[in-house]
Amino acid sequence: MDGTKIPYKMLSLDAFSTWLGIEILECEVGRCKVGMHVRPEMLNSMDKAHGGISYSLADTAFGFTANTHGKYAVSIETSINHIEALEVGDYLIAEAIVDLHKTKVGFNVVEVKRGDELVALFKGVVYRTAKDWEE
Repeated sequence: MDGTKIPYKMLSLDAFSTWLGIEILECEVGRCKVGMHVRPEMLNSMDKAHGGISYSLADTAFGFTANTHGKYAVSIETSINHIEALEVGDYLIAEAIVDLHKTKVGFNVVEVKRGDELVALFKGVVYRTAKDWEE
């Protein structure tokens, strides 16, 4: 399957990312950019976006990017640094800026931004299976 089509297929099968309102903004092999709005039901007890919101957006960009190489790629380790608090109405963009793939393992770095402001930095490692994506 064409690697640039895989994230669209993944999103069509991903109820959680769909519920979050994630949209694919750009996609090429080795890079995916996704975006979403922070909604009121995504806030924590301090009236800021729950950390899981930016984490989930970055994780989606990570997963989509890792799978553009044509093999099912599954996460084996991830981490995030939250840099800025997020508010209702913020539009967030997550983009995989580093995509290194070896035979079985891949490494990604994803920036999460609000406009030009970096609000979170995510790192992920994937295991690439032998299974090919099919249309």
